[in-house]
Amino acid sequence: MKGAGVTAAAGAAAAVPVQSAIAPAAPIARPVAVRVGPPAGTPGTALMQLTVNGMLLEAAIEPQWTLAEFLRDQLGHTGTKVACDRGECGSCTVLMDGKAVLACMVIATEAAGHKVLTVEGLTKGADLSPLQRAFWEAGAVQCGFCTPGMLMSATALLATNPKPSAADVRLAISGNLCRCTGYTKIVEAVLRASQA
Repeated sequence: MKGAGVTAAAGAAAAVPVQSAIAPAAPIARPVAVRVGPPAGTPGTALMQLTVNGMLLEAAIEPQWTLAEFLRDQLGHTGTKVACDRGECGSCTVLMDGKAVLACMVIATEAAGHKVLTVEGLTKGADLSPLQRAFWEAGAVQCGFCTPGMLMSATALLATNPKPSAADVRLAISGNLCRCTGYTKIVEAVLRASQA
């Protein structure tokens, strides 16, 4: 009897951790926004959240800032180029919710709650995206100033049309000006990436 009581007690003690291990599922934690830019509450700023290259950010934004200024000056994403600063050259092209937009023509506060992808977000660690690698291999880069915008316009195209024709590529990059390459190598690079 005495041995049976010890065995039963030991069995009950052993069962406790098993029961406590079965706990209700914890609520899914919301990602914490990383603070950037001026301090919250800075006079003349509006506080907003947006996601840039997969990272949730909270920023105090001055109302006159364009998205290009915010990306370059507050986040250091200088791959977003500003050439004409009036929506004509396409060098500032980024993706907002998957759509190619001209960052110099978007007021930064309009990006609140949206997902923005810049050319810096195309790489995975040190690895180039297939499109970036195709640009490199096809010799589609000369001075390089238009390249980030070209890459972003082509990224938007390939996301909606993975197997574009040359005409599709030319149409997709028609808002991106290049003064060096003559576009032939750029079209070739996008088609090469679509076959990868």
